[in-house]
Amino acid sequence: MIKTLKQLFGLAAIFALSCTTATQNNQPEQKQSPIEGTWKLLTGILIENGDSTITNYTANRSFIKIINNTHFAFLLHDLNHGKDSAEFSAGGGRYTLHDSSYTEHLEYCNDRQWEGNDFSFTVTFHGDTLIQQGIEKIDSLGVNRINTEKYLKMKSE
Repeated sequence: MIKTLKQLFGLAAIFALSCTTATQNNQPEQKQSPIEGTWKLLTGILIENGDSTITNYTANRSFIKIINNTHFAFLLHDLNHGKDSAEFSAGGGRYTLHDSSYTEHLEYCNDRQWEGNDFSFTVTFHGDTLIQQGIEKIDSLGVNRINTEKYLKMKSE
């Protein structure tokens, strides 16, 4: 009888563990948003007062944007190690993404006048390429321009 009770408890324990494991395995995995990752800026086009400025971010400078599930950060520096011009820019904050509508709330920026502003963009994905387009407007600075940026997703190493 004792041997049968031990076997019964053993089977009950195995059954309980298998139910727990099955429940854990049946939970849907949280799918990573396609915007999450590290992005290298390739080109940027600013249209301001009818004039277009195209910037190649692969020549003499490097710009990356890092996006996780709640925050973004960007870093820009020159590749001449400050010998010609010490170009450096950094910032970040929270963002929201609903379908193709992406809004950055800039909480931190080395140019402090840009902090506290929201910038809304439309994002599209083409394979490992992200296109971000929207209006950057800050009345107090007289900034009102269309910004289009093309990023390439960096591979994990």
